[in-house]
Amino acid sequence: MTKSAVLTVCGRPNVGKSTLTNALVGEKIAIVSSKPQTTRNRITGIVQHGDTQFVLLDTPGFIRPRNRLGDYMVNVVKESVTDVDGVLFLVEPLIEPGPGETALAEKLRSCGAPVLLVINKIDTVEKDKLLGVIAAYSALLPFEAVIPISARTGDGLDILLEEMEKLAVEGPHLFPEDSITDQPERQICAELIREKLLACLDKEIPHGTAVEIERFAERENGIIDLEAVVYCEKNSHKGIIIGKNGAMLREIGSRARTDIEALLGTKVYLQTWVRVKENWRDSEVLLRNFGYRDT
Repeated sequence: MTKSAVLTVCGRPNVGKSTLTNALVGEKIAIVSSKPQTTRNRITGIVQHGDTQFVLLDTPGFIRPRNRLGDYMVNVVKESVTDVDGVLFLVEPLIEPGPGETALAEKLRSCGAPVLLVINKIDTVEKDKLLGVIAAYSALLPFEAVIPISARTGDGLDILLEEMEKLAVEGPHLFPEDSITDQPERQICAELIREKLLACLDKEIPHGTAVEIERFAERENGIIDLEAVVYCEKNSHKGIIIGKNGAMLREIGSRARTDIEALLGTKVYLQTWVRVKENWRDSEVLLRNFGYRDT
């Protein structure tokens, strides 16, 4: 007998949604960063747990939008909590829920799906503080279960999987058993490059970048030729991304190539360019060109 469950992973920025998705899938399919608003699209992760297949929808952090890209990200979250078997509401172990958590809880109340409260980063606090966190969040919403975890260390993930199992329904699996994501390889490659932009650049600059893969071709010997364009919003940002004598762009490319080669299992020849598209985050046409389309 096979079972499956489609579960949305949601929460405010930087609570560890992508780290949790990667940990459950067992592979890196979603980029991670200490900077907020890392995830922009909905990312599907596929987890095989015995005869049960979990389809995880990793969503952007729930934010107050400031441009069309922000509007898109909020809409992704709203659309991803409807018509699912359950929701993993991921929070940090803070006694007082913030405005973002409160607003998201209200949205989850109206969606009708069962919600698991997942308290992440328990390795950063004393265990006795968790009771206050549980009490504070339980006042916002009735939860099916409350599961403290550390996505970074793996603590509590076995209990989380047991609770997720209770939400699964009998039926065929939605994806082949060897699948880990439905993302095209070129999309993951673009995201890995953007992850390195977030790691190497400061302040607002990396949030104003988008990455497009213009060429993805395999040679007869198995080497992948990859050509990527980094788009930014200002000429001054372009100079910073390239760096003195191209040093910064080479560092970004080198770091990205290491992860891309690990993903593809082969050598990669990566070429990267930087182009300016002013105010692209407020352009509906450019957002669609860069892959930010309705879910």
